[in-house]
Amino acid sequence: MKQILLVEDDVMIASGLVYALENEGYAPTHCKDIDTAFSEIITNKFDLAILDMQLPDGTGFDISQKLKNTGTAIIFLTIVDDENKIVRAFDDGAADYITKPFRLRELLARVKRTLKASGGADKPELLFVGNVNIDTTAGKVFVGTRQVDLTALEYRLLLIFASNKSRLLTRTQILENIWDYGEHFVEDNTLTVYVKRLREKLGDAVKIETVRGIGYRVD
Repeated sequence: MKQILLVEDDVMIASGLVYALENEGYAPTHCKDIDTAFSEIITNKFDLAILDMQLPDGTGFDISQKLKNTGTAIIFLTIVDDENKIVRAFDDGAADYITKPFRLRELLARVKRTLKASGGADKPELLFVGNVNIDTTAGKVFVGTRQVDLTALEYRLLLIFASNKSRLLTRTQILENIWDYGEHFVEDNTLTVYVKRLREKLGDAVKIETVRGIGYRVD
């Protein structure tokens, strides 16, 4: 599981990003300021850092300097499309930047691209839920040694469940984080259909519990 350092002082933005990153199979660590981020950098190794440009006790550049020579890729978040800051970010070795307000799916796509470019996506990553094994690098799902063929949307739904084992997920939470290839949000009735198909394909290998009137929980 890829380790991602998120330094963002806006609690609402940070909570949404943490939730989205976890649903994508990443392990985010959130810090609100530079001092806390430095403590995390000392004790942990990160594959990627997403750094807010403006922080209460300094700038994202302070953290990027600390991360130099650690092999950590960097994406900057900036509230202003400032050409000078962008140039400096790339001069300092940043892999990418994104301007606020941003679209969540765009940021996740940039995270995936950055990790792949830095070599972080080349190593096999496995998720386990019940008796199901998910090779997220190859995009393959196995029950024991048997490979199970899933559609893209079924696969994404399974990833959400696997990243939130034993947690009650509301239908709204799931719907906000799943979309089809045309990037259209999935409708509520469609979600019911895909959960049913996932149950049929995985059988007893994983238990997808319906919590009536709320959502689903996978153990």
